Amino acid sequence: MSAWALVLGAGGQLGRALLESASPGVVGLGREEADLRAPETLALALRTHDPRIVVNAAAWTAVDRAEEDPEGAEAVNARGVETLARLCAEGGRRLLHVSTDYVFDGTLGRPYRPDDPPRPINVYGASKRRGEEAVLSLLGGRGTVVRTAWLYAPWGTNFLLTILRRAATGGPLRVVDDQHGTPTSVLTLARVLWTATAHEDLGGCWHWTDGGETTWFGFARAIVERAAARGLIATAVPITPISTAEYPRAARRPPSSVLDVSSLSRRLGIRPVPWEEALEEVLERVSLAGAAAPSQG
Repeated sequence: MSAWALVLGAGGQLGRALLESASPGVVGLGREEADLRAPETLALALRTHDPRIVVNAAAWTAVDRAEEDPEGAEAVNARGVETLARLCAEGGRRLLHVSTDYVFDGTLGRPYRPDDPPRPINVYGASKRRGEEAVLSLLGGRGTVVRTAWLYAPWGTNFLLTILRRAATGGPLRVVDDQHGTPTSVLTLARVLWTATAHEDLGGCWHWTDGGETTWFGFARAIVERAAARGLIATAVPITPISTAEYPRAARRPPSSVLDVSSLSRRLGIRPVPWEEALEEVLERVSLAGAAAPSQG
């Protein structure tokens, strides 16, 4: 039986949100069923479900680990996406592919528009850019790339849940305050992506995040204050702002990767939800036992 849409990466935080907000006729597949590193599984999934559109939420997202295993990131984010794009092109299918703000170096001095030249500064960003190029070149107007940023969810592994777990122990936190971007809820992003699928002529590259901007420190402070007010943690623990240099990591991060979403906002007739408002919606979904318990190990 054919599906009108097939979601890849259904086991991830965005994939789960996409399935939760999907209309009837959508099928979701996890990596065990459709693996970007295994072309035969992708071909079988497309033959079996025969979708009109594929929404690709599958990706290698371990930014630092990509520096140690560039081949792994390339296999998923570049070659795997290229294979998927080619299969979609051969079958006359549309492909909506989710990408990242990390294709930019963060030095532009203003929010990035979709037509600004990408300049990735880490392995992850470079692999995602090559995946974008494959979608746009192989599918033309039937290929849509939507870049987003700083995703978090009530589930999975992400910054919000990490901050809640650490805050639950009662100790002080140190968080980077010189990287700027926009925290984006998978709940709001999923709704926008489904709206985008209804526009059959929406090819090319676009940007979408929640509204506004902050730093990781600003995001952490909002998480802790609002979680304490909701009783998710006992108290709003102190947070110290630090510089990127004080928290060295394997992969370089863009100092400011805020995305300009105005073109897609006009096209879809949707205004982005302020990130603070989106955070409240996610916190409503978070349970103390499930997300704020101290991390094991």
